[in-house]
Amino acid sequence: MTAVRQRKGSKGKEPGPGIQNLKPECVAEPRERFPTGGFSWWTILCLISGSIVGVSLGLLCCIYVATLHENDLWFSNIKEVEREISFRTECGLYYSYYKQMLKAPTIQQGLYELTHDNTTESKRTINILQRMNIYQEVFLSILYRILPIQTYLEPIYFYIYTVFALQTVYVIALFITSWLLSDSWLAGALSGVWYILNRVDTTRVEFTISLRENWSIPFFALQVAAITCYLRPKLKPIHQRVVLWLVFVSTFCFCLTWQFNQFVLLVQALIIYTLDCLDFLTAEQVVSLYLMQVSSLLLVWLLQFCNSMILGSLVLSFIVSALFIKHFQTGLKMGGFVIRVGKLALHTLLVLALTFTINYSAKKVLQLKSDEHIFKFIKAKFGFGATRDFDASLYLCEEAFGLLPLDTFERLAGTVLLYPYLCTLSVLFILLLLVALSNLSLNGLGQASGEKEDRTFKMRPDVAYNLMHTVFFGLLAFSTMRMKYLWTGHMCTIAAFGVCGKEVWALYLRVLHCNTKTAMRLIRYSVPIVILAFLYYKFWPRLMEEISELREFYDPDTVELMEWISGMNSQLIQHIFMLRMPFQPQPISGKHSHTLIHTLIHYRQFSLTNSPVTHVFGVWGKPEHPD
Repeated sequence: MTAVRQRKGSKGKEPGPGIQNLKPECVAEPRERFPTGGFSWWTILCLISGSIVGVSLGLLCCIYVATLHENDLWFSNIKEVEREISFRTECGLYYSYYKQMLKAPTIQQGLYELTHDNTTESKRTINILQRMNIYQEVFLSILYRILPIQTYLEPIYFYIYTVFALQTVYVIALFITSWLLSDSWLAGALSGVWYILNRVDTTRVEFTISLRENWSIPFFALQVAAITCYLRPKLKPIHQRVVLWLVFVSTFCFCLTWQFNQFVLLVQALIIYTLDCLDFLTAEQVVSLYLMQVSSLLLVWLLQFCNSMILGSLVLSFIVSALFIKHFQTGLKMGGFVIRVGKLALHTLLVLALTFTINYSAKKVLQLKSDEHIFKFIKAKFGFGATRDFDASLYLCEEAFGLLPLDTFERLAGTVLLYPYLCTLSVLFILLLLVALSNLSLNGLGQASGEKEDRTFKMRPDVAYNLMHTVFFGLLAFSTMRMKYLWTGHMCTIAAFGVCGKEVWALYLRVLHCNTKTAMRLIRYSVPIVILAFLYYKFWPRLMEEISELREFYDPDTVELMEWISGMNSQLIQHIFMLRMPFQPQPISGKHSHTLIHTLIHYRQFSLTNSPVTHVFGVWGKPEHPD
């Protein structure tokens, strides 16, 4: 069984670069300008310093997780077979396709082998590029071939360093989102530090490198940052078009790298729909964001050789239904409060009815059944009936698909993240309800007549979107623990915005009758600096101790087994693993199932020829999405 142990006879090496004490000397509001319309020198200076801090935090996170990975496995000192075994379960399967592309004589030959693969499933030739989201492995293998780095960087290091580098993108995206919301890069610094300190709950990249979520979630965070920028008030048309392109590119990269993209985008589409119904977004913004989602999914559909699962996805059916009903229901936002609520209820019922009708028809036409186990899992999980489906039952037994454990909140509270998050969430949610009631009472005239500017309560569209984003994905994380990684990173952003933004502090100071510019600036800049100083004092020694602890990979039994398998005749292996029995083969349960799955997946890494080798999924039925 795979395990890690303390290194014997090795000297502890010097700790890697540590976390810097982030106490910025200047924090500016980007909207301060010269009377002539140009940015002031002070603003430019703070933009540059903020950008440097953001990039530094991103690189720091990358170095941090890479150091933990190296120290935990002694990755640089173990054999190649041990390095590949360290890729757990399906991680090894994904890496094997990267390795296969590199071993191919040419790029064209490698692509042909992937589109005519006969080693993954028993006695079947399948198109891996259509079946799985492995374009990132294809792109990396091509990049490694054309870059002059083969002499000093091994392929496996190029692979893992790329995944770790995406953590830099992730932290920078959180930094930008916090900065845009609060108009202070101190919020970005605070969100980045919180993300690093809550590593256990924000990422698991250091020990599950190849998982699809580690490739896709950084792009999803980048998309949220782009949407936040797009929804900022008074954005110029040229800037809107540029930001929309960023939304499209980040959404496309997210969809291309994770098979669960359609379910995540469905939640996001519901957020946009809710904000549209409550009058927080303009019709142009709603249609543009919907079209970015649809365009990204359709482009991925083309690249995945017309994968029918995308066309039969619930998110596409929902977006088509929402746009269709919205186009023909012209008087939706007219009338008094009661009339508008009734219209919205009818509108929602029509959209949902049309969504399920389109989705059901599409699946019937396409004969699509590959995602049925997911809906059976959801149905069984929430008590709407038992299921005998094997895949759904397997998900129900898996701890990662259970409810979010309560000790998660203890860890988040220990880094002073939970308390400002809950305060910000409660205040902003109450404010959103008040603004929504006000919007629904405007008889549809508020957007055109400018009445929103004179209200007692108001909320910016970008703030409203991020609030609903954290609420919806927070509920998703509560229901399914594995999805918490979509929520906890954004949780750092919301907490930092609450500490450094004007909206929450303005309400507090208004209650205390001291809402002045001086008091506002003093609190917005002093409180985050105090929190950063406290986090540095409390967690710096722990981080140094963590990155100085040295372990090593130790699994001699699996290494011996892999070396024995790699020397066997492929036909003999096929005969052993085909389980040719007179009765129907049944799934093996318990630790023996895990061991066999782990062994066969790793065998897939060593068998990169055209010989028909049985993969574990060929025995018990193929998975449309192994992740």
